[in-house]
Amino acid sequence: MTPVAAASPDYARRINIVQGEHRVEHDPEAVLCTILGSCVAACLWDPGASVGGMNHFLLPGDAHAQAGGGGAAMRYGAYAMELLINDLLRHGARRDRLKAKLFGGACLMKGLTDIGRLNADFAERFLAAEGIEIVGGSLRGERGRRIQFWPVSGRARQTLLAADQPALLRAEPDLRTLRAPPPSGAVELF
Repeated sequence: MTPVAAASPDYARRINIVQGEHRVEHDPEAVLCTILGSCVAACLWDPGASVGGMNHFLLPGDAHAQAGGGGAAMRYGAYAMELLINDLLRHGARRDRLKAKLFGGACLMKGLTDIGRLNADFAERFLAAEGIEIVGGSLRGERGRRIQFWPVSGRARQTLLAADQPALLRAEPDLRTLRAPPPSGAVELF
């Protein structure tokens, strides 16, 4: 792929979101980034309030229904979705204006429970029940994805990972340690 200069407006303020995290931003320079396999990321925004956010959940449903809870709760879709929506509302979003794009939910391992499909199905059902319109995204399939989301505009970009890049998916939790590229002449490769 073609290198992209760090000074590009696409990379003005890169924020990595890993499993179990969410982030809400109103900074037009911010871009929320994640890598997904069977996990799902919900990208929600309110175009009227110029605020948006992303979550990244590992398992469908509710942690309490799964006998979990505690710090692991954010890994579950219901908790992750509620946190994201409530945080958006605290930052001035209105529920009736929220739009959504959903990504992820891939089936990466044949012969096992298709957790990606379960995650994707859950996210679609949850947003339908909340009355939040899904206007785009990319769910299911057999490949991982790198997602970039500009929370103020709702713009999103997806890069499908090559089938022979499983190391990127295993490294997903290590995204927290990545730093934004330095502003002086650095290059970021995808």
